[in-house]
Amino acid sequence: MAKIIDGKALAKKMQKAIADEVAQLQAKYGRPPGLAVLMVGDNPASAAYVKNKETACHKAGITSFGKHLPASATQAELEQIIDELNKDDRVDGILIQLPLPDHLDSVALLNRLDPDKDADGLHPNNLGRLVRGEEGLRSCTPAGVMELLAEANIEIAGKNAVVIGRSILVGKPLALMLLEENATVTIAHSRTKALAEVTRKADILIAAIGRPEFVTADMVKPDAVVIDVGINRVTDDLGKSRLVGDVDYDSIVAIASHITPVPGGVGPMTVTMLLHNTVWSYRRKFAEGGSRNQ
Repeated sequence: MAKIIDGKALAKKMQKAIADEVAQLQAKYGRPPGLAVLMVGDNPASAAYVKNKETACHKAGITSFGKHLPASATQAELEQIIDELNKDDRVDGILIQLPLPDHLDSVALLNRLDPDKDADGLHPNNLGRLVRGEEGLRSCTPAGVMELLAEANIEIAGKNAVVIGRSILVGKPLALMLLEENATVTIAHSRTKALAEVTRKADILIAAIGRPEFVTADMVKPDAVVIDVGINRVTDDLGKSRLVGDVDYDSIVAIASHITPVPGGVGPMTVTMLLHNTVWSYRRKFAEGGSRNQ
């Protein structure tokens, strides 16, 4: 049976360390770190994520500057709010909760963020720093996956890693992070031919495609490390719903060497890395001599 990589336990440990660091830094710098989360509309899943993030901020001693806007909010309104947050010296991190309503241009809004306050590491400057292997803010979910691999003492260098999914949120940045750790990386996607043949070569297999239990046991190499980034709500014939990942956990847990559960695997690490990024930006600001906006 595979060893379970417990994201909930690692998140708890890291968030405790972040809270301790924040207490020390606040005493030194005179104010706490600040995170602004922008949410537009009333998407239930987004609302739940935002609530979790705000709760985690409170526990870590990070001030939350939440902005919850109606679905009718305009591009100009969002741009004005982002401009104000970019200039606000109390705010060290800004997160735009995706997805946004269809009438909004999320790419333009992400590009409008101050790159040094881009808490989810999605601004082109931060993605460029990742490509170049330079220090910078990293996308939260992929960074959380890397922390989980490190916690489980998974050797990455020289291993074959396959990432199923090519999104800018997870697949592409995660492939770059694995490459940075000297893995041989393959990105698979909806048009990959003979997908199972590709995935069976993976020493480290990461599913990030948003399709419930898509990865089955016949697609996994024995003793592979399997990381499940997906979180999907499915409903059975009796109308009862549950959360499942992108991998068929029950069949794969018997053949993998390590596996992350859903829930309780990657999910808690995404919020943790958001806190980490906010504190990183806060610490860097003061190390550079105070506000970048003065």
